[in-house]
Amino acid sequence: MVDDRGADAPPDVEAGVLADRLKERIYATITMIAVVVGLSLGEVGALGAVATVLTTALGLWLAAFVADQQAHRTVHRRLATGHELRRMLYVSSPLLSCAVGPAVLIALAALDVLSLDAALSAAAGVCVVSLFLWGCLGGLRMGGGVLAAVVAGVLDAAIGVAVALVKAAAGH
Repeated sequence: MVDDRGADAPPDVEAGVLADRLKERIYATITMIAVVVGLSLGEVGALGAVATVLTTALGLWLAAFVADQQAHRTVHRRLATGHELRRMLYVSSPLLSCAVGPAVLIALAALDVLSLDAALSAAAGVCVVSLFLWGCLGGLRMGGGVLAAVVAGVLDAAIGVAVALVKAAAGH
């Protein structure tokens, strides 16, 4: 099935699920900006950096999954199973995928293709650009035209830059 964005989506995925999934991706992206900026300010090697990125993503995912399961159990008086469990896993999976880009860049640093500082800076930059692109897409989907989409993208990217600046100003 092709959804209203023109992208392939599983046939049983409704707009609310896609919105929840995107929310998790944006949240994870903002978190990853803070992590890679923090790593760039510290004394860490490539192995420590990739371990931090991967464990952060895993920790985010586990926290979201536990919270979803706890909320479901509290409201429905039972654990999520079947379709409900698959939905939870589908919605939360972007929390894991947020580590892919930074991990690849850090791996390139480990292979001496670029410095670790350059890899971490590039990872933060890629995250900020992705926030910009999600903002633009949202602006376009709202029908405001290209200028409104670019403004929305800039505002979303500004959040990522602000996170990086706060992290850098704090020195950790």
